[in-house]
Amino acid sequence: MSTRHAVRDDLDSRPWTGPTRRYDILKEGAIALAIVAVLTFGLSALFSSPDEPALTFKGWSQSAPDNMYATMVAEMSGSSETAGYGPPYNVNSDGLSIGPLALQKWFGVTHPIDAAQDFVIAPLQSQQQPDAVTAAVSQWTSASADQRTAWATAYEDALNDPAGANGDATKVPAGDYGPVPTLAAAVVAMASSGAYDGALASAGGHFFNTDNTKQTMLMGDGSYMDDLATAGNLQGNTWGMVNETGSWPGQQWLATYSFWYQLPMFNNEDPNNTVATVLTDNADAIIFAIMFVVILLFVFLPFIPGLRSIPRWIPIQRLVWRQYYREYGKR
Repeated sequence: MSTRHAVRDDLDSRPWTGPTRRYDILKEGAIALAIVAVLTFGLSALFSSPDEPALTFKGWSQSAPDNMYATMVAEMSGSSETAGYGPPYNVNSDGLSIGPLALQKWFGVTHPIDAAQDFVIAPLQSQQQPDAVTAAVSQWTSASADQRTAWATAYEDALNDPAGANGDATKVPAGDYGPVPTLAAAVVAMASSGAYDGALASAGGHFFNTDNTKQTMLMGDGSYMDDLATAGNLQGNTWGMVNETGSWPGQQWLATYSFWYQLPMFNNEDPNNTVATVLTDNADAIIFAIMFVVILLFVFLPFIPGLRSIPRWIPIQRLVWRQYYREYGKR
């Protein structure tokens, strides 16, 4: 160690011999608490906070009925994001991974979701339905899995054919679609009446249900919630984590996480770029791992050679305590 560093270390570890004054930590704490409380309530009264109404399936069915209808068809065909998500909801994919580490697959299915059964059939079965809907439910449940998939896939292809119906159910040509059109229309009608929200919430069998996983997953399968998130600048590529709806400041402490989502490699949807697609699809897991490493660096900073010497190379503390170093630094 150099003589200069030895002198500085001796100075930094020397007992304090400067002026002192009595300090009542309880009094100071009480004053600080009172000031913070007044500021908190005062600023809350002045600026309030966003109070957006909760998204409901009734609102979805009334604002974008065609989109909800198409989403229900996707749930039955198995093409929705939830249906093919993988663990912890089903086994239809491996889920998020970090390179060879298939984290979600390791933990398995802990919150099973059968998209067609949970989002379409079960809600319809939970309440009295018209005879046509009851017959459609019976036809669906009595058919084989392959037959159900064939019906729903054929109808979904016809419904979304850009050269044909292009999303308009009234323009779908005749075909072997089984009960799929009736079931999808029944769910939209049920949602429009307000009954679907309660039916899906009570699907867990509990009177008080605080688990909204299924509601959130279903909302995410359509474009209704996604469009509202885009309008509110809540998407990942627009610093969504740190934003609030409207003009209110958001969770700025999440900026260190949200920063990574702004990098092109984590929000690239180019299907021709395999690497970018893999990184984007697994962005949540990869960014979590990056931040975990960053946090470990801070935790073990005092033990990492080189990094722990940064305060000596950039002595900001000497600037903060410049009066002390000016008066006692040469002793």
